[in-house]
Amino acid sequence: MRILIATDAWRPQVNGVVRSLEAMASAASALGASIDFLTPQDFSSIPMPTYPEIQLAFASAGAVAKRLAQGYDHVHIATEGPVGMATRACCLRQGRRFTTSYHTRFPEYIHARTRFPVGVTYALLRRFHNSGAGTMVSTQTLAQELSARGFRRLMRWSRGVDHQLFHPDKAVDLGYPRPLYLYAGRLAVEKNIEAFLALDLPGTKLVAGDGPARAALEAAYPHARFLGVKTSAELATLYASSDVFVFPSRTDTFGMVLLEAMACGLPVAAFPVAGPLDVVGASGAGVLSEDLQAACLAATEIPADAPRAHALTFTWEASAQQFLGNVALAHQNGVEAAAQAAAGKACSAKQPKLFVQGEMIEP
Repeated sequence: MRILIATDAWRPQVNGVVRSLEAMASAASALGASIDFLTPQDFSSIPMPTYPEIQLAFASAGAVAKRLAQGYDHVHIATEGPVGMATRACCLRQGRRFTTSYHTRFPEYIHARTRFPVGVTYALLRRFHNSGAGTMVSTQTLAQELSARGFRRLMRWSRGVDHQLFHPDKAVDLGYPRPLYLYAGRLAVEKNIEAFLALDLPGTKLVAGDGPARAALEAAYPHARFLGVKTSAELATLYASSDVFVFPSRTDTFGMVLLEAMACGLPVAAFPVAGPLDVVGASGAGVLSEDLQAACLAATEIPADAPRAHALTFTWEASAQQFLGNVALAHQNGVEAAAQAAAGKACSAKQPKLFVQGEMIEP
Protein backbone atom coordinates (compact mmCIF):
# COMPACT_ATOMS: atom_id res chain seq x y z
CA MET A 1 0.00 0.00 0.00
CA ARG A 2 1.25 3.46 -0.93
CA ILE A 3 0.31 6.17 1.54
CA LEU A 4 0.90 9.91 1.34
CA ILE A 5 1.05 11.79 4.63
CA ALA A 6 0.50 15.54 4.39
CA THR A 7 2.07 17.46 7.26
CA ASP A 8 2.95 21.05 8.07
CA ALA A 9 5.18 19.86 10.91
CA TRP A 10 8.52 18.86 9.42
CA ARG A 11 12.23 19.42 9.66
CA PRO A 12 13.94 21.64 10.78
CA GLN A 13 11.30 21.49 13.53
CA VAL A 14 12.26 19.21 16.41
CA ASN A 15 9.07 18.04 18.06
CA GLY A 16 7.00 14.99 18.88
CA VAL A 17 4.88 15.20 15.72
CA VAL A 18 7.87 15.12 13.38
CA ARG A 19 9.64 12.37 15.31
CA SER A 20 6.53 10.21 15.56
CA LEU A 21 5.70 10.50 11.85
CA GLU A 22 9.23 9.56 10.80
CA ALA A 23 9.53 6.67 13.25
CA MET A 24 6.11 5.25 12.40
CA ALA A 25 6.83 5.45 8.65
CA SER A 26 10.08 3.57 9.12
CA ALA A 27 8.32 0.82 11.08
CA ALA A 28 5.50 0.68 8.52
CA SER A 29 7.97 -0.02 5.71
CA ALA A 30 8.95 -3.24 7.47
CA LEU A 31 5.28 -4.21 7.38
CA GLY A 32 5.08 -3.77 3.60
CA ALA A 33 3.68 -0.23 3.44
CA SER A 34 5.33 2.59 1.49
CA ILE A 35 4.85 6.02 3.07
CA ASP A 36 5.79 9.31 1.44
CA PHE A 37 5.45 12.80 2.90
CA LEU A 38 4.05 16.03 1.53
CA THR A 39 5.64 18.82 3.58
CA PRO A 40 6.45 22.55 3.44
CA GLN A 41 9.68 21.54 1.69
CA ASP A 42 7.56 20.71 -1.39
CA PHE A 43 6.32 24.31 -1.69
CA SER A 44 7.56 27.84 -1.46
CA SER A 45 7.32 28.85 2.18
CA ILE A 46 8.13 31.55 4.69
CA PRO A 47 9.18 31.30 8.34
CA MET A 48 6.35 31.78 10.80
CA PRO A 49 6.60 35.19 12.51
CA THR A 50 8.05 34.87 16.05
CA TYR A 51 8.72 31.16 15.44
CA PRO A 52 11.03 30.82 12.40
CA GLU A 53 11.57 27.06 12.85
CA ILE A 54 8.01 26.59 11.60
CA GLN A 55 7.59 27.05 7.85
CA LEU A 56 4.28 28.33 6.44
CA ALA A 57 3.86 26.81 3.01
CA PHE A 58 2.18 28.41 0.00
CA ALA A 59 0.32 25.17 -0.71
CA SER A 60 -2.57 24.89 -3.15
CA ALA A 61 -5.06 22.14 -3.97
CA GLY A 62 -3.84 22.20 -7.57
CA ALA A 63 -0.25 21.52 -6.55
CA VAL A 64 -1.41 18.75 -4.23
CA ALA A 65 -3.42 17.18 -7.08
CA LYS A 66 -0.24 16.82 -9.15
CA ARG A 67 1.37 14.92 -6.29
CA LEU A 68 -1.66 12.69 -5.77
CA ALA A 69 -1.56 11.80 -9.45
CA GLN A 70 1.50 9.67 -8.67
CA GLY A 71 -0.87 6.92 -7.56
CA TYR A 72 -1.38 6.71 -3.81
CA ASP A 73 -3.78 4.24 -2.22
CA HIS A 74 -4.51 6.45 0.76
CA VAL A 75 -4.02 10.01 1.98
CA HIS A 76 -3.51 10.89 5.63
CA ILE A 77 -3.54 14.52 6.77
CA ALA A 78 -1.45 14.95 9.91
CA THR A 79 -1.86 18.68 10.57
CA GLU A 80 -4.38 21.48 10.09
CA GLY A 81 -1.95 24.02 8.56
CA PRO A 82 -1.62 25.23 4.94
CA VAL A 83 -0.39 21.86 3.62
CA GLY A 84 -3.13 20.00 5.46
CA MET A 85 -5.86 22.39 4.34
CA ALA A 86 -4.77 22.28 0.70
CA THR A 87 -4.67 18.47 0.80
CA ARG A 88 -8.11 18.31 2.38
CA ALA A 89 -9.52 20.61 -0.29
CA CYS A 90 -8.01 18.49 -3.05
CA CYS A 91 -9.33 15.23 -1.57
CA LEU A 92 -12.83 16.64 -1.16
CA ARG A 93 -12.79 17.97 -4.72
CA GLN A 94 -11.72 14.58 -6.08
CA GLY A 95 -14.01 12.56 -3.81
CA ARG A 96 -10.93 10.85 -2.41
CA ARG A 97 -11.20 9.13 0.98
CA PHE A 98 -8.70 10.40 3.59
CA THR A 99 -7.97 10.24 7.30
CA THR A 100 -6.62 12.90 9.65
CA SER A 101 -4.88 12.97 13.01
CA TYR A 102 -5.21 15.32 15.97
CA HIS A 103 -1.77 16.01 17.41
CA THR A 104 -1.97 19.48 18.93
CA ARG A 105 -4.41 21.38 21.14
CA PHE A 106 -4.46 24.45 18.94
CA PRO A 107 -7.58 25.92 20.64
CA GLU A 108 -5.80 26.06 23.99
CA TYR A 109 -2.50 27.20 22.43
CA ILE A 110 -4.15 30.03 20.51
CA HIS A 111 -6.14 31.06 23.57
CA ALA A 112 -2.97 31.18 25.71
CA ARG A 113 -1.40 33.62 23.25
CA THR A 114 -4.36 35.72 22.10
CA ARG A 115 -7.35 34.93 24.40
CA PHE A 116 -9.24 33.89 21.25
CA PRO A 117 -12.32 31.83 22.26
CA VAL A 118 -11.53 28.13 22.54
CA GLY A 119 -15.00 27.14 21.32
CA VAL A 120 -14.61 28.95 18.00
CA THR A 121 -11.32 27.21 17.22
CA TYR A 122 -12.77 23.83 18.15
CA ALA A 123 -15.68 24.46 15.76
CA LEU A 124 -13.23 25.09 12.91
CA LEU A 125 -11.18 22.00 13.76
CA ARG A 126 -14.32 19.87 14.07
CA ARG A 127 -15.32 20.89 10.54
CA PHE A 128 -11.81 20.11 9.28
CA HIS A 129 -11.58 16.63 10.81
CA ASN A 130 -15.17 15.43 10.48
CA SER A 131 -14.95 15.72 6.69
CA GLY A 132 -12.53 12.78 6.67
CA ALA A 133 -13.06 9.04 7.04
CA GLY A 134 -11.54 8.98 10.53
CA THR A 135 -9.46 11.05 12.93
CA MET A 136 -6.58 9.33 14.71
CA VAL A 137 -5.89 10.34 18.32
CA SER A 138 -3.09 9.19 20.59
CA THR A 139 -4.95 8.40 23.83
CA GLN A 140 -8.29 7.25 25.18
CA THR A 141 -8.61 10.44 27.26
CA LEU A 142 -8.20 12.63 24.20
CA ALA A 143 -10.70 10.53 22.27
CA GLN A 144 -13.30 11.04 24.98
CA GLU A 145 -12.67 14.78 25.14
CA LEU A 146 -12.98 15.24 21.38
CA SER A 147 -16.03 12.99 21.19
CA ALA A 148 -17.74 15.23 23.76
CA ARG A 149 -16.98 18.19 21.47
CA GLY A 150 -18.65 16.57 18.48
CA PHE A 151 -15.67 15.00 16.68
CA ARG A 152 -16.73 11.82 14.87
CA ARG A 153 -15.07 8.60 13.69
CA LEU A 154 -12.23 8.79 16.22
CA MET A 155 -9.50 6.13 16.00
CA ARG A 156 -6.76 5.29 18.47
CA TRP A 157 -3.17 5.61 17.27
CA SER A 158 -0.56 5.33 20.01
CA ARG A 159 3.18 5.98 19.82
CA GLY A 160 6.42 4.08 20.35
CA VAL A 161 10.00 4.73 21.39
CA ASP A 162 13.43 3.59 20.22
CA HIS A 163 14.52 1.36 23.10
CA GLN A 164 18.09 1.10 21.85
CA LEU A 165 18.71 4.82 21.42
CA PHE A 166 16.92 5.77 24.62
CA HIS A 167 18.57 3.51 27.18
CA PRO A 168 19.79 3.83 30.79
CA ASP A 169 23.34 2.93 29.77
CA LYS A 170 23.72 6.36 28.15
CA ALA A 171 24.23 7.96 31.58
CA VAL A 172 27.25 10.21 32.23
CA ASP A 173 28.24 12.66 34.96
CA LEU A 174 26.82 16.03 33.85
CA GLY A 175 28.76 17.90 36.52
CA TYR A 176 25.77 19.68 38.11
CA PRO A 177 24.70 19.43 41.78
CA ARG A 178 22.17 16.62 42.22
CA PRO A 179 19.36 15.77 42.13
CA LEU A 180 18.89 16.78 38.50
CA TYR A 181 15.36 17.74 37.43
CA LEU A 182 15.05 17.83 33.65
CA TYR A 183 12.52 19.40 31.29
CA ALA A 184 12.86 18.78 27.54
CA GLY A 185 10.63 20.25 24.86
CA ARG A 186 9.49 23.43 23.19
CA LEU A 187 9.90 26.60 25.25
CA ALA A 188 6.52 28.26 24.76
CA VAL A 189 3.79 29.64 26.97
CA GLU A 190 1.44 26.68 26.45
CA LYS A 191 4.01 24.29 27.91
CA ASN A 192 3.53 25.80 31.40
CA ILE A 193 7.30 25.61 32.06
CA GLU A 194 7.18 28.23 34.80
CA ALA A 195 5.21 25.78 36.94
CA PHE A 196 8.45 23.76 37.03
CA LEU A 197 11.01 26.55 37.16
CA ALA A 198 9.25 28.31 40.05
CA LEU A 199 9.45 25.23 42.31
CA ASP A 200 11.72 25.24 45.35
CA LEU A 201 13.71 22.09 44.65
CA PRO A 202 17.15 20.92 45.77
CA GLY A 203 19.87 20.28 43.20
CA THR A 204 19.68 21.62 39.63
CA LYS A 205 16.95 22.35 37.11
CA LEU A 206 17.89 21.55 33.52
CA VAL A 207 15.97 22.83 30.47
CA ALA A 208 16.59 21.34 27.02
CA GLY A 209 14.96 22.89 23.97
CA ASP A 210 14.23 26.24 22.40
CA GLY A 211 11.27 28.40 21.50
CA PRO A 212 9.76 31.87 21.72
CA ALA A 213 9.66 31.90 25.53
CA ARG A 214 13.32 31.06 26.07
CA ALA A 215 14.70 34.59 26.54
CA ALA A 216 12.02 35.53 29.08
CA LEU A 217 12.44 32.27 31.00
CA GLU A 218 16.23 32.62 31.14
CA ALA A 219 15.88 36.15 32.48
CA ALA A 220 13.29 35.17 35.09
CA TYR A 221 15.04 31.98 36.28
CA PRO A 222 18.80 32.56 36.11
CA HIS A 223 19.59 29.59 38.36
CA ALA A 224 18.19 27.07 35.86
CA ARG A 225 20.52 25.66 33.22
CA PHE A 226 19.22 26.28 29.69
CA LEU A 227 20.93 23.80 27.38
CA GLY A 228 19.37 24.65 24.00
CA VAL A 229 18.25 22.26 21.28
CA LYS A 230 19.64 18.74 21.54
CA THR A 231 19.82 15.87 19.08
CA SER A 232 18.06 12.64 19.95
CA ALA A 233 21.38 11.08 21.00
CA GLU A 234 22.17 14.07 23.21
CA LEU A 235 18.69 13.92 24.72
CA ALA A 236 19.19 10.25 25.52
CA THR A 237 22.30 11.16 27.51
CA LEU A 238 20.46 13.93 29.36
CA TYR A 239 17.54 11.64 30.22
CA ALA A 240 19.75 8.81 31.42
CA SER A 241 21.95 11.17 33.45
CA SER A 242 19.15 12.99 35.29
CA ASP A 243 17.11 12.01 38.33
CA VAL A 244 13.55 13.14 37.47
CA PHE A 245 11.85 14.18 34.26
CA VAL A 246 9.45 17.05 34.96
CA PHE A 247 6.52 17.47 32.56
CA PRO A 248 4.53 20.58 33.57
CA SER A 249 2.33 20.81 30.47
CA ARG A 250 -1.43 20.63 30.89
CA THR A 251 -2.20 20.76 27.17
CA ASP A 252 -0.12 18.07 25.40
CA THR A 253 -2.08 15.35 23.66
CA PHE A 254 0.55 12.67 24.36
CA GLY A 255 4.09 13.71 25.24
CA MET A 256 6.70 11.77 23.27
CA VAL A 257 9.35 12.99 25.69
CA LEU A 258 7.62 11.02 28.45
CA LEU A 259 8.32 7.76 26.63
CA GLU A 260 11.89 8.77 25.81
CA ALA A 261 12.63 9.69 29.43
CA MET A 262 11.12 6.49 30.80
CA ALA A 263 13.01 4.37 28.27
CA CYS A 264 16.20 5.85 29.75
CA GLY A 265 15.10 4.80 33.24
CA LEU A 266 14.06 8.33 34.22
CA PRO A 267 10.93 8.60 36.43
CA VAL A 268 8.33 11.25 35.61
CA ALA A 269 6.77 14.01 37.69
CA ALA A 270 3.68 15.57 36.08
CA PHE A 271 0.17 16.84 36.61
CA PRO A 272 -2.65 14.26 36.44
CA VAL A 273 -3.94 15.44 33.05
CA ALA A 274 -4.42 13.98 29.57
CA GLY A 275 -1.07 12.80 28.28
CA PRO A 276 0.58 11.80 31.55
CA LEU A 277 -2.58 10.01 32.71
CA ASP A 278 -2.52 7.82 29.59
CA VAL A 279 1.24 7.43 29.09
CA VAL A 280 2.33 7.09 32.74
CA GLY A 281 -0.92 6.46 34.61
CA ALA A 282 -0.67 4.03 37.53
CA SER A 283 2.32 2.19 36.05
CA GLY A 284 4.66 3.13 38.90
CA ALA A 285 6.96 4.86 36.39
CA GLY A 286 6.26 8.31 37.81
CA VAL A 287 4.23 10.45 40.20
CA LEU A 288 1.21 12.42 39.00
CA SER A 289 -0.08 15.09 41.35
CA GLU A 290 -1.56 18.58 41.37
CA ASP A 291 1.28 19.35 43.79
CA LEU A 292 4.10 19.26 41.23
CA GLN A 293 6.79 19.90 43.84
CA ALA A 294 5.66 16.90 45.89
CA ALA A 295 5.60 14.82 42.70
CA CYS A 296 9.18 15.86 41.87
CA LEU A 297 10.47 14.95 45.32
CA ALA A 298 8.61 11.63 45.43
CA ALA A 299 9.77 10.64 41.95
CA THR A 300 13.40 10.65 43.09
CA GLU A 301 12.58 7.48 45.08
CA ILE A 302 11.49 5.49 42.00
CA PRO A 303 14.13 2.99 40.79
CA ALA A 304 15.16 3.21 37.13
CA ASP A 305 13.90 -0.26 36.25
CA ALA A 306 10.24 0.77 36.75
CA PRO A 307 10.07 3.48 34.05
CA ARG A 308 12.26 1.41 31.74
CA ALA A 309 9.95 -1.61 32.02
CA HIS A 310 6.89 0.52 31.31
CA ALA A 311 8.49 2.16 28.26
CA LEU A 312 9.22 -1.27 26.79
CA THR A 313 5.47 -1.78 26.36
CA PHE A 314 5.41 0.97 23.70
CA THR A 315 6.89 0.01 20.31
CA TRP A 316 6.94 1.65 16.90
CA GLU A 317 5.97 -1.64 15.27
CA ALA A 318 2.73 -1.67 17.29
CA SER A 319 2.17 1.99 16.44
CA ALA A 320 2.60 1.30 12.71
CA GLN A 321 0.28 -1.70 12.87
CA GLN A 322 -2.36 0.44 14.54
CA PHE A 323 -1.98 3.21 11.95
CA LEU A 324 -2.27 0.80 9.03
CA GLY A 325 -5.23 -0.92 10.69
CA ASN A 326 -6.99 2.44 10.94
CA VAL A 327 -6.36 3.11 7.26
CA ALA A 328 -7.81 -0.29 6.34
CA LEU A 329 -10.83 0.34 8.58
CA ALA A 330 -11.45 3.74 7.01
CA HIS A 331 -11.60 2.15 3.57
CA GLN A 332 -13.75 -0.75 4.78
CA ASN A 333 -16.28 1.63 6.29
CA GLY A 334 -16.26 3.67 3.08
CA VAL A 335 -17.16 0.61 1.02
CA GLU A 336 -19.92 -0.31 3.46
CA ALA A 337 -21.30 3.24 3.46
CA ALA A 338 -21.34 3.29 -0.33
CA ALA A 339 -23.19 -0.03 -0.40
CA GLN A 340 -25.76 1.25 2.08
CA ALA A 341 -26.26 4.42 0.06
CA ALA A 342 -26.74 2.39 -3.11
CA ALA A 343 -29.34 0.28 -1.30
CA GLY A 344 -31.15 3.43 -0.19
CA LYS A 345 -30.33 3.02 3.48
CA ALA A 346 -29.75 6.13 5.55
CA CYS A 347 -26.49 6.30 7.44
CA SER A 348 -27.05 8.16 10.69
CA ALA A 349 -24.30 10.61 11.66
CA LYS A 350 -26.08 12.14 14.64
CA GLN A 351 -23.87 10.54 17.26
CA PRO A 352 -20.06 10.66 17.23
CA LYS A 353 -18.42 7.27 16.91
CA LEU A 354 -15.14 6.06 18.32
CA PHE A 355 -13.00 3.44 16.61
CA VAL A 356 -10.49 1.62 18.82
CA GLN A 357 -8.21 -0.90 17.14
CA GLY A 358 -10.72 -1.71 14.44
CA GLU A 359 -13.79 -1.81 16.70
CA MET A 360 -16.44 0.90 16.67
CA ILE A 361 -17.58 2.02 20.11
CA GLU A 362 -20.50 4.36 20.78
CA PRO A 363 -19.43 7.11 23.24
